[in-house]
Amino acid sequence: MYSTSDFRKNLKIEIDGEPYVILEAVHVKPGKGVAFVKTKYKSLISGRTLEQNFRSGDKVNVPNLEARTMTYLYKDGDMFVFMDQNNYEQLQLEEGAVETVLDYLKDNLEVEVLFFNNRAINVEPPVFVELYVTQTDPGVKGDTAQGGSKPATLETGAVITVPLYLQEGELIKVDTRTGSYVERVNK
Repeated sequence: MYSTSDFRKNLKIEIDGEPYVILEAVHVKPGKGVAFVKTKYKSLISGRTLEQNFRSGDKVNVPNLEARTMTYLYKDGDMFVFMDQNNYEQLQLEEGAVETVLDYLKDNLEVEVLFFNNRAINVEPPVFVELYVTQTDPGVKGDTAQGGSKPATLETGAVITVPLYLQEGELIKVDTRTGSYVERVNK
């Protein structure tokens, strides 16, 4: 069990049989009364965010979570098919479980699949992915005094902002945490 003194950002806890991740935890010691921890946490299953104050010394359960590295294979109708790299078993997930990675999901991409009580609940992409630019307007020389930017459509269908000098067909690195352009990748 975790005590409130263990609370910190990104700690995974279990409340009422559901896994949560802590987004914020502030330890408060008022002048009068008992110290408490003001906590904001998000459900790993439904995605809803809750706020709650825990009294100092309260305990919460440790969730039965397991992260496995899996490879995205293909989309079959409404299902997305992944393969476990250790035992080569295939797993089918609905769009709701993969909606956070849809902008970066391409064939043979390695992702982390989070399991709660042996049930897949969440898919996390790698921090950086390399994707091709499939459509962008040409940059016009002299448009700006400093570096400018323009929208670009990537091979997965995601639209991000890129520098003016990028052309269609170029391979770029994208930060999946922010959805932003990082750098051009030389082949």
